[in-house]
Amino acid sequence: MMENENSIKIEIVNLDHLIELSGNLDENIKIIETKFEVKIVLRSGNLVVIGDEENRELASKLINELLGLIATGEQLDKHKVMYSIGMALEGAEGKMKELLDEIICVTNRGAYVKPKTHGQKEYIKTIGEKDVTFGVGPAGTGKTYLAVAMAIKAFKNNEVNRIIITRPAVEAGESLGYLPGDLQNKITPYLRPLHDALNEILGAETYLKYKDRGLIEIAPLAYMRGRTLDNAFIILDEAQNTTGAQMRMFLTRFGFGSKVVINGDISQMDLQKGKKSGLQTALEVLSSVDDIGFIHFSERDVVRHGLVQKIILEYDKHDRKTEDKKRR
Repeated sequence: MMENENSIKIEIVNLDHLIELSGNLDENIKIIETKFEVKIVLRSGNLVVIGDEENRELASKLINELLGLIATGEQLDKHKVMYSIGMALEGAEGKMKELLDEIICVTNRGAYVKPKTHGQKEYIKTIGEKDVTFGVGPAGTGKTYLAVAMAIKAFKNNEVNRIIITRPAVEAGESLGYLPGDLQNKITPYLRPLHDALNEILGAETYLKYKDRGLIEIAPLAYMRGRTLDNAFIILDEAQNTTGAQMRMFLTRFGFGSKVVINGDISQMDLQKGKKSGLQTALEVLSSVDDIGFIHFSERDVVRHGLVQKIILEYDKHDRKTEDKKRR
């Protein structure tokens, strides 16, 4: 990396790396230019970053970090670029590789399942260290998928004998009674995201084999009553839709050698008006218990379309304004 009076030259040793860095129609380069208020041009096969000293230094460090990731075989996408920019602006540049070095498991198609944000990395670390972990935050932060990946990892490492995943079957504006079919048909849509995650990671054939043998169980929360679950990895998803009694029942089900992950998003509660979420109560009651882990995700941890982060932020602003009006 060579520096002139108002520019920094970044030497490109591999043209394929430059193509990967640039993205479709130079999308990634344009994002970096906008965020750091610099101009990036190609001269004699090298990149030149032009701008004021602080901005061009930050942009150049970021570009070198991204090139380093690409050199290790990492595929660049818009989310990784945006997240790397966010870390650079917060003075935490250079940590993206450290984040992506963490591999949880490999999917049936050979893809690595890794944390994509520091919130996600802290989440999987906490799951590994604690017997009970609460993951709370907005949709799109990978709470369910990563919990399923950690469950599969524990199962394959013989740390647990089975995987149990459950959700409360709460009506979200539609009556279950009017849906076609028997009870199993009615509750299947509520459990579909869990089936999809297991199918993607294990492959349909392996998943069905484990399911038929009772090694993987996906069921509504009501089916957990009266059971004691030893040597199991137990995931409670959509926990914001539990009542206080349901949450208390669930938290007293797990036995020796078990690990529990409880996920939810308070902003997407489907309980009847006036009912308090069992997740809210649990967070208040159990906050001082050292052996329980609590991870709170933010919009920065959303790994869906970039616009989702903005939507979450705007809804949060609206909710705060509404609460302020109520207090007055």
